[in-house]
Formats: sequence, C-alpha cells, structure tokens
Amino acid sequence: MRHNRTATPSQRKALARVAATAIATIIFFSVLFPASAYAASGDINTVLDSIRNWLAGLLAALATLFLTVGGIRYVIAAGNPRMMEAGKAAIHSALVGYALAALAPMLVDILRRVIGAA
Repeated sequence: MRHNRTATPSQRKALARVAATAIATIIFFSVLFPASAYAASGDINTVLDSIRNWLAGLLAALATLFLTVGGIRYVIAAGNPRMMEAGKAAIHSALVGYALAALAPMLVDILRRVIGAA
C-alpha cells in the first residue's frame, strides 16, 4: 500500500482556509477589544506589567495557532508518517508556547528584580 507523501491540493486549500480564518479571528478580536496602552504612564512597574500582559497574550495566541495547525495537519495526514510527525511537532511547539505564556509573569518579575524596580 502506497501512501501519498504530500498533501493534496484540496487539503492544502483547507489548511490555508483554516489558517486564514484563525488569523482573521485574531485580528477581529484585537480590533474589537483593543488593549490599553499602559506605557504612557512613567511608572516602570506599569510598563513591565504591560509587557507581561502583551507577552502572555501573544504567546497564547501563537500557541493556539500552532495547536490548530498541528491538529489539522495530524488529522489530514491520512496515515502518512511524515505528515503525522509534522503535526505532532506543531502540537509540541504549541504546548511549549502555552508553558512560556504561563511563565511570562514569572519572567517579568525576575526582570523587575534585576533592574531594581520591585
């Protein structure tokens, strides 16, 4: 039994459609619910908190995108081991992204202590 090593054009179109939908959704929600610009204040703690919030949000958004793409790649692999491994790798990257998003507050607190703003 031979397996197709590459995705069919219809699978590529479906993946591109899902990726475009995910990106459009992220853009829509960022326009609908804009974040405040806390950096206008002169307080370094406020600026660091703003950086922490943006960093955690960006990492979570990217991790969600990677999780979606990885899941779709895994599902459309149709038994192709190479495509399944690519999907697993994207899912693994998403999990690392979620871990970094969860650790972002701690990393910013370490930065705050290093610069002496604590």
